[in-house]
Amino acid sequence: MAAGGNAVDAAIAANSVLAVTAQHMCGLGGDLFALVHIGTGPPACLNASGRAGSGADPAALLAEGSSQMPHRGDVRSIPVPGCADGWWALHQRFGSLPMADLLAPAIHLATDGFAASPLLAGMAVQVRDVHGAQDFAGLTGPGDSVTRPGVAAVLRSLAEDGRDGVYLGAFGEELLAVGGGEYSPSDLATPGADWVHPLGLEIWGHQVWTVPPNSQGYLALAAARIAEGLDLPREDDPLRAHLLVEAARMAGHDRPDVLHEHADGRALVDDARLGARRAAIRRDSTATLGDAWRDGDTTYLCAVDGNGMGVSLIQSNADGFGSHLTLPDLGVFLHNRGIGFNLGPGHPACYGPGRRPPHTLAPALVTRPDGRLRAVLGTMGGDAQPQIVLQMLVRMLLDGADPGHVVGGGRWVLTGGGTGFSTWDDPDALKVVVEEHAPFSWVPGLNERGHAALVDSVNFGHAHCIEVTDDGLRGAADPRSLIGEAAGF
Repeated sequence: MAAGGNAVDAAIAANSVLAVTAQHMCGLGGDLFALVHIGTGPPACLNASGRAGSGADPAALLAEGSSQMPHRGDVRSIPVPGCADGWWALHQRFGSLPMADLLAPAIHLATDGFAASPLLAGMAVQVRDVHGAQDFAGLTGPGDSVTRPGVAAVLRSLAEDGRDGVYLGAFGEELLAVGGGEYSPSDLATPGADWVHPLGLEIWGHQVWTVPPNSQGYLALAAARIAEGLDLPREDDPLRAHLLVEAARMAGHDRPDVLHEHADGRALVDDARLGARRAAIRRDSTATLGDAWRDGDTTYLCAVDGNGMGVSLIQSNADGFGSHLTLPDLGVFLHNRGIGFNLGPGHPACYGPGRRPPHTLAPALVTRPDGRLRAVLGTMGGDAQPQIVLQMLVRMLLDGADPGHVVGGGRWVLTGGGTGFSTWDDPDALKVVVEEHAPFSWVPGLNERGHAALVDSVNFGHAHCIEVTDDGLRGAADPRSLIGEAAGF
């Protein structure tokens, strides 16, 4: 920005640095979503989530005895990564500085070395024996210098030859080799980033925007719309926690059945659908859901420039280092976003050629009644992302809290199953896990109303927020993150 760039330039530059330094959360082998707001009206919305390769064969997985997508170690859970396509699409439409200038800091760090963060140092132990993890072979602790020459080479290809320099270059060649027939050359030649219509809903006097399906962002809008009609008490009253938990449960319990790339986002947040779910909520006990009818895994960043352009961008490997498969000569880890696919024959989210999986990534953006930007916000956190965004929206739009409390205030999240991607496998068996610094009354108040609530340490997300006020910008990075930062000039 100091060099004259805009918020999109800043977002690409920041994300590319993180692709080098935070491989445990994001990188060139992952996907990307973004919302970009200029002036007034709806934001531009980019879906750069990859599609399964032409060789995708669900019948083969079923014949092997699989009932769900493999979590790690299997190329079939790796759709074509969309990150580089996303950067290129953002730059082509909104970039104001040369791509080479934006990627230069990342290339410098990858070539000359960077000091490993505590998170990277701790998590790199998990991939010491992974083929292609040579960049982290000598990493023993925080502060150790790490170089990534293969990643630098891919970034140079993007800077010099655009998206084709990546997908039709060494990156694409290695992906075809690793895929062993999962991908075809045409899969890589076809740009994988699409400009789509954003999904928006009026909530608490503002328009809240997110990415439509295949993103799960509709859950944040749906839960907030349900909550808007529930007469929420003050934050320290456990009734508020109960009502917000119920709103999230009512919004999300059927997510595995209804979320797929062709789902009608407007229908999923329709007032008639949500009104029935709101009506099923009881203030003194949990509702029967049928009545209504831990580690880093994602990078979220946001930027606002002096001309009012705002960017809400999220980029991820899915789960930690992703699939634990790499482009070995380049040292790029590949995501495992394909775990979102379903293997049920005929299911609308079934794994298959050219399909996008249901996605946890759910950035958000808020505009005022006159269409001007109010805030960009979002979080990492797997299935919990919409729940965290819901709590942020309540604090910002209902309570009028400053970004420090919007981001830093105590949270609850719903947990179930064995990973942060299986919350809704059994929605009747969910636990409500509450942070230690949340109001003390929440846990007993939730348990009295029939929830299984407890204070524990789980993935409460790393959220960030920038708010545009009449007096200028206010922003906050999540204090839960060891490597998050709010910066301005």
